[in-house]
Amino acid sequence: MGANAQTTVPTFVASQVLTADQMNQSARTGVPVFADSSARDAGFGGTGEKVLAEGQLCYLEDANVVQYYDGATWATVGPSGTPGLELISTTTIGSAVSSVTVSNAFSATYDNYKIQAVGGTSSANANLLLQLGATTTGYYAGYSRVIYSSGTASLIGDNNTANWTRAGATNTNGMGMNVDLLGPNLAKNTIFHGVYADPATGSNGGPFGGFLNNTTSYTAFTVLPSTGTLTGGEIRVYGYKN
Repeated sequence: MGANAQTTVPTFVASQVLTADQMNQSARTGVPVFADSSARDAGFGGTGEKVLAEGQLCYLEDANVVQYYDGATWATVGPSGTPGLELISTTTIGSAVSSVTVSNAFSATYDNYKIQAVGGTSSANANLLLQLGATTTGYYAGYSRVIYSSGTASLIGDNNTANWTRAGATNTNGMGMNVDLLGPNLAKNTIFHGVYADPATGSNGGPFGGFLNNTTSYTAFTVLPSTGTLTGGEIRVYGYKN
């Protein structure tokens, strides 16, 4: 917690004697500074504290944002994280695991998401499969592959499969997945697209796109290798700001 951070926004009464700390805190910043949203919420409405009202401003240290209260909820008016993207979660992959589930990844806060898997390895050359929730049917996608040495193109498809079968790639030297999901928390088809590189032969890669043919609202997903196990690295989930 920084030098300007507060834990309360006081209201003074007639004839009250103010301490030097109270006067200094008021003079240091015209906008209350809180460590996080929990400290912000606790800073108003208690004994001796200001009643929260429309037009109130604050600054949150953990998110580096300025917020205002609109009479019903807090809204952000300052910059927040990477432009256009907000880091939601980082999941560390264990040692020799056959799958990694990320819970509470999707919510109503964002419509669209980016999922990245980096920094790990696998026990064998493998594709990275992607499954939403507990759904094991209805995945469709087209993968356009280009042979690096010849430039020859070929196509592979997912036709009502148990997961998206080429969301990323991994081998004993590295791991890579960079997928966008459109609307996974909405009660609509989830749209899936990104880029792919084949680790088994090291010879081809290309873009892909598809969808999940249901109207389920998802909060979680699972990444698993097509063969072998995964070790190390992280799975990062970002939300595209609405």
